[in-house]
Amino acid sequence: MKTVIIKYNAGNVQSVMYALDRIGAGYIYTDDVEEIRSADKVIFPGVGEASTTMNYLRKVGLDKVIPSLKQPVFGTCIGMQLMCRFSEENNTECMGIFDVDVKRFPAEAGMKVPHMGWNNISNYASPLTYGVPDNAYVYFVHSFAPPVCDYTVASCQYATSFSAMLHRDNFYAAQFHCEISGDVGQQIMENFLKI
Repeated sequence: MKTVIIKYNAGNVQSVMYALDRIGAGYIYTDDVEEIRSADKVIFPGVGEASTTMNYLRKVGLDKVIPSLKQPVFGTCIGMQLMCRFSEENNTECMGIFDVDVKRFPAEAGMKVPHMGWNNISNYASPLTYGVPDNAYVYFVHSFAPPVCDYTVASCQYATSFSAMLHRDNFYAAQFHCEISGDVGQQIMENFLKI
């Protein structure tokens, strides 16, 4: 099986590589369009700012390639947000794979933004959460998130209820960092590779 991690202008890729190494999954880290198109599985991870990252994707043409993929694609953190229609972070037009807008967390008394640390997810409805215990804890670092919508397959509560995971056709996404979410994150990554 050929797994590709998309190489683009976003951080945190090394921890994704370590996570795949831990589960014994081989991978290629590339921005080569033909390598990406020929992969069995594609992972679109990252940490970054929406407008800068989308500008880079447009510059190298990946903004057109990613939505056209037919194999299973898994976006995490900024990868998930850029798969949505629009982000309030610098008013950024994104790829529109999920027809939902990414919103900034509301400023509420006692609630710190960014949402950072361990929080539980609930209302699972995804093949990625097979074998994951109810109300499992995963690790988040973000100030923006899509609200609960038609594509939501797991949710989380922080100031408001938001989409912790999304799914549409061959596209899967998680707002949290699977690669640093312990056994739960490892299970989700293993499930993705088995799709």
